[in-house]
Amino acid sequence: MDTRLELFQRVRSYSSACAFVAILISLAAQRFSSSDDLSWQIGIAGFALAIGIPHGALDHLVSMPRGNPKKMAIFVVVYVAIALLAVVALLQWNVIGFQIVVLMSLVHFGIGDSAFLKELDRLAGTKVKAFPTIFVCLAFGSLPVVVPLINSKSTSALASVNENLVDWHQGYQTQLAVILFILFVIAAIALLVTKRSRDFVDLLLLAALAILTPPLIAFAVYFGCWHAMRHTARLTLVLPGAIANYERQDAKKAFLSAVIPGLPALVGSFAIAGILWWQRGIDQSFFWFALVIVWALTVPHMMVTAKLDRKALAN
Repeated sequence: MDTRLELFQRVRSYSSACAFVAILISLAAQRFSSSDDLSWQIGIAGFALAIGIPHGALDHLVSMPRGNPKKMAIFVVVYVAIALLAVVALLQWNVIGFQIVVLMSLVHFGIGDSAFLKELDRLAGTKVKAFPTIFVCLAFGSLPVVVPLINSKSTSALASVNENLVDWHQGYQTQLAVILFILFVIAAIALLVTKRSRDFVDLLLLAALAILTPPLIAFAVYFGCWHAMRHTARLTLVLPGAIANYERQDAKKAFLSAVIPGLPALVGSFAIAGILWWQRGIDQSFFWFALVIVWALTVPHMMVTAKLDRKALAN
């Protein structure tokens, strides 16, 4: 078997398993713990976010020529500046900034999942039809992002993060729920008609993750253990170090070569969140600032990965 295909299949299995385990843990915790106890949610969510943060730290390696230090330096400065501006905007305009983040995340996650499936099909020698890809993009992106934010569990969770976000949907949660249900049904039918049963199972898992787990768990587990893992697998196809490990038939090292260089971003992100927390006072939530950093990094990350996504979806 192609080592690249082996890695992609392992990553897909891992992300699906993580979603399933998160559902089981959440159901058990909600049964045996107090409804006011959010410590276990924040603990799991923080861990999952930590797993996901490094995947965006290698954007410069796939977007800029290695032999041009000047352009690389300019790229890094602009990238960081955009992220910092996004941080300021989110802290200044919580609700509007959050609404924009939700929309951006929906699009970015949906395209990322579709691109991963296209790459997986290409490696397996399977030709992908266009119809399911469109609706997989819409459904896979909206389920883990929007559904957790419009159910009844979201109020206390959002309040624990930032009280200003509780009514982010401006009273349109019912209309959003109807739209999401229609997208889910169309995507499910499309996957079944095109005999993509494995992807249909993933669609059901994402729906269950969004409905059965608390909002913090649903978003963080999807971001860190699903989206980030699949995006990292895609990075291994273009990073020289990973390609070299593929040639040595070592899928594990190929994956790690796309993870280890991003670890400093994890340290930096939590350090910045800690500084913001300290400056604003202990009455502010550290987890809120950690989320702000993650959301802010999504802005330049989404802009940079657009080229990689277009290439994957076009092949």
